[in-house]
Amino acid sequence: MSDNTAPFDSAADVIDFGYRRVPRDEKKTMVREVFDSVAPKYDLMNDLMSLGIHRVWKRIFLNVLAPSPRRDLLDLAGGTGDITFGWLEGGGGPAILSDINAAMLEVGRDRAMAKGLGGQLTFLNADAEKLPLPDRSVDTISMSFGLRNCTDKDAVIAEARRVLKPGGRFCVLEFSRVQVAALSPVYDLWSFQVLPRLGKIVANDADSYQYLAESIRMMPDQETLAGMFRKAGLGRVTVRNLSGGIAAIHTGWRL
Repeated sequence: MSDNTAPFDSAADVIDFGYRRVPRDEKKTMVREVFDSVAPKYDLMNDLMSLGIHRVWKRIFLNVLAPSPRRDLLDLAGGTGDITFGWLEGGGGPAILSDINAAMLEVGRDRAMAKGLGGQLTFLNADAEKLPLPDRSVDTISMSFGLRNCTDKDAVIAEARRVLKPGGRFCVLEFSRVQVAALSPVYDLWSFQVLPRLGKIVANDADSYQYLAESIRMMPDQETLAGMFRKAGLGRVTVRNLSGGIAAIHTGWRL
């Protein structure tokens, strides 16, 4: 009798988890465990990973989002709330802070209450690959340092387009591919030698920080991600490199 079962190591069955190949249906759980571990020190983690420059990148990202009281925001993988809070404090309309990880969302909720913003936003524990939101229901969608952790990035982009209103924008801030050759060796040394050791010292968790460094290198480069935006049906796609391409902002419109 022939066995028609596909082999486990087929491309359909496995996916990257940092530099490792893992069963596709296990990645979300593994990523969730990483962020359960780092949630209490998430902001410190971002400071360590970017030497604090992520705060500047987020200010630039918020300028790109251009908060307006006439538009609402869905902040995917919103984590501890930096972008959502910046949107609201900048005069933006109603916001939804969404994250698949309940521990991260709880940190965001606590921060919102401390800032007095609890009444101005909605919290949504949801998978960005399958959002429980109607078609054409949101003006602006943001995603800051979350796309690289998603199992099916194409599905996330397609969902963003689905829930955007015509004329709405999907804006992604993410670590990307360094464009300045002189930066690469220093960046690699920091990412793979220094960062995991700091993770061990600061959070007693070198493995999670190692994964996060690896996940950055597995992220599609600027042009590949722009192509994924276009493939999903988004138009007027633009790319803005930050800090020599260490990070980049991708923007696409539902026309």
